[in-house]
Amino acid sequence: MAQRVTLRKRQPYNTTSSRRRIVKTPGGKLVYHHLKKPATAPKCGDCGIGLPGIPALRPRQYATISKRQKTVRRAYGGSRCGDCVKSRILRAFLVEEAKIVKKVIKSQQKAK
Repeated sequence: MAQRVTLRKRQPYNTTSSRRRIVKTPGGKLVYHHLKKPATAPKCGDCGIGLPGIPALRPRQYATISKRQKTVRRAYGGSRCGDCVKSRILRAFLVEEAKIVKKVIKSQQKAK
């Protein structure tokens, strides 16, 4: 007959926050290990991929790690991935260039 295993927490319901696994201890007893929810990495706001260089933790755990682990030293560091930042910079540059070209064409029209 299988050994009985008692819950270690008071909450008896099988919810996502109360998952458990049966583990055999070195003494041969079976006990429940309560599992934490799996952490997900922060995502890029533009393309949605996980941000490289930032650990996947539960929300409260970000309060305990240092700032250098939460961000990347770049513009939009902990918010956008490198490719999206590159495309933003390129787009801004091209918009500015288009404004300059428009101004030059307008001045040439005025000169005629």
